[in-house]
Amino acid sequence: MTSQNNVLKGVFLVALGATTYGMLATFVKIAYSEGYTTAEVTTSQFIYGITGILLINLFQRIKNKKEVVKATPKNIFSLMLAGTSLGMTSLFYYLAVKYIPVSIGIVLLMQTVWMGVLLEMILEKKLPSKQKVIAVFIVLFGTVLATNIMKNEITLDWRGLVWGILAAASFTTTMFTANRVATEISSAQRSLYMLLGGSIIVFSFALATQETAFNLQIFLKWGIVLSLFGTIIPPMLMNIGFPLTGIGLGSIVSALELPVSVMMAFVLLNEKVIFSQWVGIILIILAIIIMNVNFKSKK
Repeated sequence: MTSQNNVLKGVFLVALGATTYGMLATFVKIAYSEGYTTAEVTTSQFIYGITGILLINLFQRIKNKKEVVKATPKNIFSLMLAGTSLGMTSLFYYLAVKYIPVSIGIVLLMQTVWMGVLLEMILEKKLPSKQKVIAVFIVLFGTVLATNIMKNEITLDWRGLVWGILAAASFTTTMFTANRVATEISSAQRSLYMLLGGSIIVFSFALATQETAFNLQIFLKWGIVLSLFGTIIPPMLMNIGFPLTGIGLGSIVSALELPVSVMMAFVLLNEKVIFSQWVGIILIILAIIIMNVNFKSKK
């Protein structure tokens, strides 16, 4: 019974983390409509995010005292290097939703499903299972429907499509490295060093692209919201929830991010989402379920 309760707790935490992250792009889009730039949005998010994670690390250190395993210089370097892909994911995703609807941006981000299979095949030097191949084809077909590219009802800016695919590629790298680098130290420490690595990319982008005076109002208006919904709450909840649910169930539950993001854009941004797009979104979620469910019967 305790084991079942832990799984339910894990499902709730992962679902809440995915739901929170699903709301993020809509807030970014609203910030854009108020005149804030990508540099201002990402910089404020990362500064508040690093501050928040620093406070969490400090709290854990005071609470656990000598029990906390400290990161070695090698751990720090590896995590910061891995964190550069985290910074690129935020940048590319936010640049994508600048040019295309949020509902399309999140669908492009979900291309991590087939990119992950491809990366796994390259790194492990073995062909994917039939189950994964079927899931990849379902994702691709679902993407065609969800982006509505077969019809001319929605005109998609090619810049948004390119940034969206780049966001998916960097997110795939983040997911692979996050589960393999310095796993012996606390998730709060790992989050901190990955954020510091990501901030190098974000701050460099801000310095290179911000042509007007930096609008400090972003820190009062959107910075805290974006850091909570993008860099603090989702990774913390998922880091606690995934060990309780397991990767398979956790991945299925985290797919909630897709419909939540589309619904938020539909309700708050009045984005048009036609029936075929909803079918495509359902197919992508179905593919994630197929990839993570064990269909072999237990003997």
